[in-house]
Amino acid sequence: MRQGVLFLLYTILITGVYSCKASKQITSSTTFTVSEETYIDKYKDIAVSEMKRAGIPASITLAQGMIESDFGRSRLAREANNHFGIKCHSDWQGQKIYHHDDRRNECFRKYSKPEDSFYDHSEFLRSGSRYSFLFDLSATDYKGWANGLKKAGYATNPDYANMLIRKIEEKNLHSYDNGYKSAVSSPIKQLPVKENVSVQDSDKRLVPVSPVNEKIMVAARVPRVMENNNLRYIVVKDGDTRQNLQEEFQLLNGELSRYNELSNDFTLTPGQILYLQPKKDKAGTGNEFYITVQGDTMYMISQRYGIKLKSLCKLNRMQENIEPEAGITIWLRNIKPLN
Repeated sequence: MRQGVLFLLYTILITGVYSCKASKQITSSTTFTVSEETYIDKYKDIAVSEMKRAGIPASITLAQGMIESDFGRSRLAREANNHFGIKCHSDWQGQKIYHHDDRRNECFRKYSKPEDSFYDHSEFLRSGSRYSFLFDLSATDYKGWANGLKKAGYATNPDYANMLIRKIEEKNLHSYDNGYKSAVSSPIKQLPVKENVSVQDSDKRLVPVSPVNEKIMVAARVPRVMENNNLRYIVVKDGDTRQNLQEEFQLLNGELSRYNELSNDFTLTPGQILYLQPKKDKAGTGNEFYITVQGDTMYMISQRYGIKLKSLCKLNRMQENIEPEAGITIWLRNIKPLN
């Protein structure tokens, strides 16, 4: 009788041990998640190191890595340590991974560690003649770098430059650019390009840009759904319609216009920010103020920081039909003092 009881207890104990192991195995296979802060903390040192070595602002490198790898959660980042979506190209002799992108089963570079991806990203920019003008910019001019990357054809997304700038300012990434001292005088020189094309920037000046070589182009993979002020949002692309977006994101009629404070018959514009949930009454932590530039409207600022227009005007003691002048401080989290 006693032996029977001992055997039963032993069986229960063994079963419990294996159950715990099975439970741990299930837990370890849960969805891979990395927060923005974790990503920054993990890769800020290599971004600063590359800034000193190659001359690319650390803020730009970090913002590009965060956006293009979905904070390290993309398949290319997880399985190939490829944080910038660099494709194989004809001269690549390293390991490879095949991934659906513009076409099925495209060849991408696979690295043994993430640091190699950051190094390769720097070399890609340094060796590309169409990016050479960027290295004439101030090391702290992250806005110039962001707009320059877009002009040079780094990404086809019409809002790419603004996405980089927003991410840099939201997370104060430009602080990593301070104290920069160049370790290189100029990028790697290339043979002159015979033809030039021009693109028009925001203030209508024509800026010469080298022709885009599709064979070496990095197609920046920007996630369809992104996050700002803990709100999900998308950037409108060519071909989007209200009906398609409502079906894709399971929204009711009128929710897109209501969430974004637009009329029900608003027109979609490529590059436009559209929130998929109601905006908030104030900006996220760290975004205390915004200094306006020429052409800013209160609505544009409200979309940029995910704040309801009415709340933004209330914080700044402004009427909703009044627009700010350039150089004005806009309060984003606390109400503007009377004096």
